[in-house]
Order: sequence, then C-alpha cells, then structure tokens
Amino acid sequence: MAMNPQLFPNGMPVPFVNELFVLARDGVEFEVDKIPGASGHGGRMKAKGTIYLSNIRMVFVADKPIGIFRAFDMPLLYVHGEKFNQPIFHCNNIAGSVDPVVPDNENRALYSTHSIKILFKEGGCGTFVPLFFNLISSVRQYRQQTASRAEPQMDPLQAAQTPVDDMMRHAYVDPNDPTRIFLQQPTPESQLRRRTYQAQPAEPSASTPLL
Repeated sequence: MAMNPQLFPNGMPVPFVNELFVLARDGVEFEVDKIPGASGHGGRMKAKGTIYLSNIRMVFVADKPIGIFRAFDMPLLYVHGEKFNQPIFHCNNIAGSVDPVVPDNENRALYSTHSIKILFKEGGCGTFVPLFFNLISSVRQYRQQTASRAEPQMDPLQAAQTPVDDMMRHAYVDPNDPTRIFLQQPTPESQLRRRTYQAQPAEPSASTPLL
C-alpha cells in the first residue's frame, strides 16, 4: 500500500505508465488499519468515498480528508485473503489484506500488512465484485508465470501486463450497481504518468509531467 498517492484536483489518481483504469465506484465506506495518527483501535481509519480499480491497483479516495488521510493505494499484486461477504443484517462487503510498498532502502520487517474492508452501502455490487475477482485472478496467473523465487516482492507495476480489454468488453453490468466502467480512459492529461511507487525527492505538482 501507499497512503496518499498523487491525485488530480478532481480526485482521480494520477496514473502510472501503462495503467488502465477499469472502473470507479462511488458511495463506498472503506476501513483500513495501522494508519498513523488514526483515532480508531489499532490505527483503524474509516471513511466514505470512491474506489478506483485499474489493471495495477485499487485506490480509495475519501470524499473529505480525515486528518492527513486523503487516499489509500493498494497494488493488486500485494492484495491477498480477499473474501466477498454477504451478512444478513449488514451491507455486502469485500474484506482482505494488503502488503505495504516498502522503499528500496528500508527493511521489510519494519512494515506491517494492513487489513482492509470495502462496504457497499449505496446500491448493489453485481458489477464491481465480478470485475474485481476476475482482475485479481488474472494478476495472479501472470505472477505465477513470471515470478522469480529470488524476488522477495514483485514490482507492483508488473501487473500492467495483465490483459483487461476483453474483460471490460464482456463485463456484466448490474442495473442496481452504480459502478462506472471506463470504456475510455478518464484522464485526458496523458503526459502525466508516474513511473515508480518509490517516493520521489520532491512531490511534483499535478501540472508537472513525470519522467
């Protein structure tokens, strides 16, 4: 994960090179633990906002910042233990875990895995859930084909090789699910492309092309 990834002024995540956004889902509640400065037990943070899903990652963007928390970036290669829950007395949700993105010069043991939950409180989830699980499955198939045992953690951007075009064309659209599928990429600023998850010496502005 990476807290507060770079966003455009409208809240859309600034894309990586070769990143394709698949969908956006408004009106979700997002829960995540181990957030610095969060008031909940175990650093748990809860916020309402939008989930973006691409061929590389999920990004939750809060409707309103909570302290320093604005957004949360989850590489698909680092998500595991995901499960779709349909409780009788509560809303449908996806729960799971996501490993942190560890800077190259830091010790992996210093970073803990986060527990996450996406709660669908406004409308159905018949469009979002199949696309999410199909994409996760495709990413894992690619990882199994290319992973090297010498690599302790794969580069999250390797998930960009996952084919998503056919998946999007044949996606089932649930009329009760307000998920928006991106048949065309939503950001016209194509020159703005991030190339790495690692922190930069200085964060560029949304008007500065990344190299």
